[in-house]
Amino acid sequence: MSTQTIAKPQAQQPGKGKRRISLPVLLLIIAGVLVLTSVVRLITGADGITSTGQMSTALRLAVPIGLAGLGGLWSERAGVVNIGLEGMMILGTWFGAWAGYQWGPWVGILFGIIGGALGAVLHAIATVTFNVNHIVSGVAINILALGTARYLSKFTFETAEGGSSKQSPPIDSLGTFDIPGLSSWLDTLNEKHWFLVSDIAGLVGGLVTDLSPLTVIAVALVPASWWILWRTAFGLRLRSCGENPVAAESLGVNVYKYKYLAVIISGGFAGLGGAFLSIVASNVYLDGQTAGRGYIGLAAMIFGNWMPGGLALGAGLFGYTDSLNLRGGTTNVHALILLLAILLVFGAAYLVWKKRYVPAVITAAISAMMFVWYVNTDEVPRQLVTAAPYIVTLLVLSFSAQRLRMPKADGMPYRRGQGK
Repeated sequence: MSTQTIAKPQAQQPGKGKRRISLPVLLLIIAGVLVLTSVVRLITGADGITSTGQMSTALRLAVPIGLAGLGGLWSERAGVVNIGLEGMMILGTWFGAWAGYQWGPWVGILFGIIGGALGAVLHAIATVTFNVNHIVSGVAINILALGTARYLSKFTFETAEGGSSKQSPPIDSLGTFDIPGLSSWLDTLNEKHWFLVSDIAGLVGGLVTDLSPLTVIAVALVPASWWILWRTAFGLRLRSCGENPVAAESLGVNVYKYKYLAVIISGGFAGLGGAFLSIVASNVYLDGQTAGRGYIGLAAMIFGNWMPGGLALGAGLFGYTDSLNLRGGTTNVHALILLLAILLVFGAAYLVWKKRYVPAVITAAISAMMFVWYVNTDEVPRQLVTAAPYIVTLLVLSFSAQRLRMPKADGMPYRRGQGK
């Protein structure tokens, strides 16, 4: 009787007793957003918000964010918080460019992975072996990686032809490809600007147009990570270290080994994301190239509730907002203000249905302000477009915080044999 009394409050902790959104409901929500987006496109005439080029750019910008998020997923599923993803990405950009301009892009990608993994080894030693606070260690990795990349650049890129202390020499391209027939057909459909059909064609067309081989590999890593972590004995042991390491140890799992492996794999993913930036996205290393994408990848992972599928959706959202800065941003963001205002109306109605009247009133008021903003302006300031990815990061984390369920032992200190 007493055991049940103690266990009951634990089951009702915030974020842990809420039912997950089922796949059919999620697909219905996505379909509804697509319909609303098509309506907004017709009203505003901002055809660029669902163009093939916009979606292709969004995919390219989402890849490094998604890879960083996958790195965070592997690490935190084993119970190690990895704030150092940004630093590991920085190491990936530098090592990838350093090897890429000398021996080719594929060798550069390999060295980018190694660079990120080296940063992860330091993080694993600090957090797993010496039990240093995970946040402190991650911040230290970020600072150390930034300083290391700048220091090494002065001795390598500055003396190389076509390079400088803040930029590497040009790196050979991996090349791009389209899906024959399908890409051109979808692009033709998108250019007709039909209701919904053209929007879906633009979305799908962006996924099969102007693809880098590394983009295909990165996208494939999402279902591969899900299969390994949720469908193999290795993944079960790794996740048990993040849920209850004491129980895992009692069953014979070498918790230290799995934590080390998870963190090193995490760094490899982040390093691969960094190499993507320097080799695929720009064909050159630049100082400050990551621009906070490691942190945004961590936000995408949290938005995805520590699941690969949700992480991919989060990375796609952040990649899309980032792409607005490159393609017709002020006009497209102005149109998206109307879309957001309409979505907030539905959000307010949902809150009323749930009898949460105070949040409903606040949501309705924000929606009204968005409508007023849209009606009284023709476009938004360029500075807002540049800040859009970071604003979306804050908004997404704010609205999704109530439905999150992190691994139970994530970030908690652990010592071998502490359960005895």
